[in-house]
Amino acid sequence: MPNWFATVTEFETPAADDALRSHRYGVIETLHGQVVAIHLRPWPKLLSWPEIWPTGASYRARGDADRCLLYYNQPRGHANFLALKYIVSTAGTSFPTLRAAVDELDRIAELKRTDALLCDAANLRISDRLLARFGWESHKPQRWRRNFIKRFYGVYPA
Repeated sequence: MPNWFATVTEFETPAADDALRSHRYGVIETLHGQVVAIHLRPWPKLLSWPEIWPTGASYRARGDADRCLLYYNQPRGHANFLALKYIVSTAGTSFPTLRAAVDELDRIAELKRTDALLCDAANLRISDRLLARFGWESHKPQRWRRNFIKRFYGVYPA
């Protein structure tokens, strides 16, 4: 029986790679610029508390300073894609901490042989310029949504 709530803390091992390949949903946890753990989940991240109960632009997660959680899903109908669903950061989160989470998502995409990453940048403070810096480009422009894609198609970042 698979371990639905596995946590990967030892990276670059065959067991960790197999666990990451076999689970569709996960949370990448970074702290002080380093990946601390990847928490694998049996269900996707669909909603967040601030989406259900709007708290305003000042919402921050509780916890240690300089911490970031990046939620990703591999949709059942589209196994060749990963969706960056949500990022939560605590007060004082640094750019290296965010960068470590995004780089780890790229590594997971490479392990899964994913064709592309997708996201909907709902927060207007996330600029198009920042997303372009991470390798994302605008995808399917819509009036009220900002969809972005990061294409791989077999060519992954070093």
